[in-house]
Amino acid sequence: MRSGAAVGDLGQIFKAYDIRGVVPDTLDAGISRAIGAAFARVAGGAAVVVAHDMRPSSPELAAAFAEGVTSQGVDVVFAGLGSTDLLYYASGHLGLPGAMFTASHNPAQYNGIKMCRAEAAPISSETGLDEIRALAEKGVPAHEGPEGTVTERDMLAGYAAHLRSLVDLSDIRPLKVVVDAGNGMGGHTVPAVLGDTVLDPLPLEVVPLYFELDGTFPNHPANPLDPDNIVDLQARVRATGADIGLAFDGDADRCFVVDERGEPVPPSAITAMVAVRELAKEPGATIIHNLITSHAVPEIVREHGGEPVRTRVGHSFIKETMAQTGAIFGGEHSAHYYFRDFWRADTGMLAAMHVLRFLGSGTGKLSEITAEYSRYAASGEINSEVVDQGGRMAAVSEAYAGRADARIDHLDGLTVALADGSWFNVRASNTEPLLRLNVEAPDTATMAKLRDDVLAVIRA
Repeated sequence: MRSGAAVGDLGQIFKAYDIRGVVPDTLDAGISRAIGAAFARVAGGAAVVVAHDMRPSSPELAAAFAEGVTSQGVDVVFAGLGSTDLLYYASGHLGLPGAMFTASHNPAQYNGIKMCRAEAAPISSETGLDEIRALAEKGVPAHEGPEGTVTERDMLAGYAAHLRSLVDLSDIRPLKVVVDAGNGMGGHTVPAVLGDTVLDPLPLEVVPLYFELDGTFPNHPANPLDPDNIVDLQARVRATGADIGLAFDGDADRCFVVDERGEPVPPSAITAMVAVRELAKEPGATIIHNLITSHAVPEIVREHGGEPVRTRVGHSFIKETMAQTGAIFGGEHSAHYYFRDFWRADTGMLAAMHVLRFLGSGTGKLSEITAEYSRYAASGEINSEVVDQGGRMAAVSEAYAGRADARIDHLDGLTVALADGSWFNVRASNTEPLLRLNVEAPDTATMAKLRDDVLAVIRA
């Protein structure tokens, strides 16, 4: 019999959707072991599947978590190195709860845990994380009976085969694809899915950039949404005359796309493009988009006979809404893409394959194709450090509340839609003293003025 030791207040590392902390200051093996024991209790079932990324601290933390799980009489299927979407595949394929050790795009000193129930069902603070935290903090009761076992199982080949079964790339025209893995898990999964290390080769010439697994991120941070981090990808695409460039974040669950000119393709355009492909397979299906996604997305979905549904930002909201509506696909402005055929989980790799199929099925250039899906001028996300988040949000609301041409809602933060087709959203960060602003308008000049007007109020 073993009980989980109490570990004190874990409020610093438990977030709304996952666990994230600095190793070893706020997250260490002892804490991971306690969380593993608590997760085994809350998730239920006879076994848990565990995987980890390439960060130096990940193997130790994952092993400690497994010890916590087995201390409760629950077995562990240890998948070893993997991307977050590989962990979701394992959870879905095996029908087991899962835990992925990664801090995604955060700097090297961070690590964390993304957890799910069986078949990749999301766990958030409202659906189990708070319970896991409470159990770990006070100490998990001892298990009466034998400990669980740990079995190692390589899931990479099955993951690659499953993705290839969802999007057939075998008969597309030859494409040159530059891939920046950012020294993250894309360096492990891209050769298996798009290359020939596991399955038969595809008509793709993959030009690798930073495929070496290195959790210290020696070349650039593994966050492709920051323009500074895709400069090398853009240059390599232009230098090699590639048809497309792909950039994955640290745990390779997000994928960012650049066209043949090296220009970024907005994630909203990718959402619309993939939605069109999915609607062709299932006419009339529901497509999920969060409220910061371009208004072009619901427009295009309706034009192709689909039903768009708007949600809050965050993977748990997207996945829950997909389950409730039976949606076939969902996309977010942050380059997270969710597929019903992938247990409603997010996978950047599958989204990239859809884009490759779209591009490789015709003769046009990616810039020409995506132009059809980019209809408005957008600011991108702009962060402002503020002392009083609530006060500044209220000031913005007050500035627009009396306008006859303004429609206000509070689905997630504050969204204001104006009669000329412009809109903006202001949301407070859950973890930092920041307000996040996104603005969209019919043209660049209108967007810039609205952006500056709102920022003036936020930063007053």
